[in-house]
Parts: sequence; C-alpha cells; structure tokens
Amino acid sequence: MEVKTLTCIRCPMGCLMSVHVENNKVVSVSGNTCKRGDTYAKKEVTDPVRTVTSTIKVSGGDIAQVSCKTSTDVKKDRVMDVMRALKGVKTTAPVSIGDVLIKDVAGTGVDIIATKDIRKINRK
Repeated sequence: MEVKTLTCIRCPMGCLMSVHVENNKVVSVSGNTCKRGDTYAKKEVTDPVRTVTSTIKVSGGDIAQVSCKTSTDVKKDRVMDVMRALKGVKTTAPVSIGDVLIKDVAGTGVDIIATKDIRKINRK
C-alpha cells in the first residue's frame, strides 16, 4: 500500500493528511478535520484539477488588463496548456464580469471568463 502526504487547501486549517492508496484506489484518508479534506484528498490523488487565474490585455479600456479565470476546473496536467493559450491574447473594452473571453481554451472544454468590469474609454 502506498501512502501519500498532502496538505489540504480547502479551508484555512491546512490539515496534513495521509492518503492510503492501493491499486490506484483510495483506501483511506486520515489527518483531516472535516469532510472537505476527505473529499479533496480523494480527488487530488485520483484526478487532480485546478482553477487557472491570469490576466488578458485590454485595448480601449480604463484599465490595460482584465483579470480572468477558467469557468470550471481543468485537469492539473493541462494547466500549462491553458497558460500558453492565454499568451498574447487581447480583447477590446468594454468587458463585463462573466464575459467569455476565450471559448474552449486549449481544447479543454473550459472557457476563460472575465472577473472584472473594464469600461471603454471614450476619446474625443
């Protein structure tokens, strides 16, 4: 049986957990102080995912960049593919929170959405 040690990131407690794995299946989780830790440990060992956050350049806006994130989690091994797909991407103001900036980023089936409003600058 293999034992993997993880620090939980689901709440501020940061529990140090031991995950017992046999035949690629989680047999038990110990060290967590809440159910969220148990769920996190099982998922992290069998199918790790992440939310990706970044920024995209904005032209014609009151701010030069808009913060953005994946609409849902992506597989951990695809995070760098997502980051490479964001490189050099630009959008035009106005931008509203929740706007889809990139659909199906890097073929993940996940969209990149804006997390900030950017107003358009009216030049006279």
